[in-house]
Amino acid sequence: MECRIIPIDEQTWRLEEEGVRFFLLTGSRSALLIDSGMQTHNAKKLAEGLTALPLSLLNTHADIDHIGSNAEFDAVYMNPAELVNYPLAKKASDIIPIRDGNSIDLGGRRLEVIEIPGHTPGSIAILDVERRVLFSGDTVQDGSIFLFGPMRNIPAFYHSLKRLESMTGRFDLVYPSHGSFPVKKELISRLVSQTARLERGELAFTDAQFHGIPLKQYDVGAAVFLCDADYGQDGGKERQETL
Repeated sequence: MECRIIPIDEQTWRLEEEGVRFFLLTGSRSALLIDSGMQTHNAKKLAEGLTALPLSLLNTHADIDHIGSNAEFDAVYMNPAELVNYPLAKKASDIIPIRDGNSIDLGGRRLEVIEIPGHTPGSIAILDVERRVLFSGDTVQDGSIFLFGPMRNIPAFYHSLKRLESMTGRFDLVYPSHGSFPVKKELISRLVSQTARLERGELAFTDAQFHGIPLKQYDVGAAVFLCDADYGQDGGKERQETL
């Protein structure tokens, strides 16, 4: 599958597959790949074609569409809480643990780790401090947000969004892994509002499927929430839309 390489600025690139994107960042001393794609299995080679700087890999989380080239690397930066979601066959040999508040300095370019559990247990966002950009992984986007399966926690997802909302004075744009690129930071407040309504059972849903898995689909305008088919069956007030 083709991977398109699109410059954002002279030190930042987005690498676009069908349905998912990942990023290459450089500073004066080193380079960092944020995620490694899904169908792309040579992300390291692609990145090394763009920079001669020493290259490291960081995963925002370990869903399969973010770790396609991980096996190319000897080590990967990852929140230890995400290891439960990291398939053995895709593992780099060493995990470099990163946690909330940790920084990675590429040389004149400081990146700050923000823990945002919910989409997965160890999801993180990366704040490009001086450039005032947030790399949000899957948590902030205007596409389909996966909130189904054993790794998802909707209350935690809501609180992570609330935390990012409280930090919007520190960034101007959001670079998500899916959906439109870029998105305005105001999307975060819209997602906060709609996730609160989801938890209160106020949203209508339609039946959907993903690879044969029955789901509930909530189209909230700001994004689409995909939840387990039995979500909300504990007394919520949600209603099914009739087509």
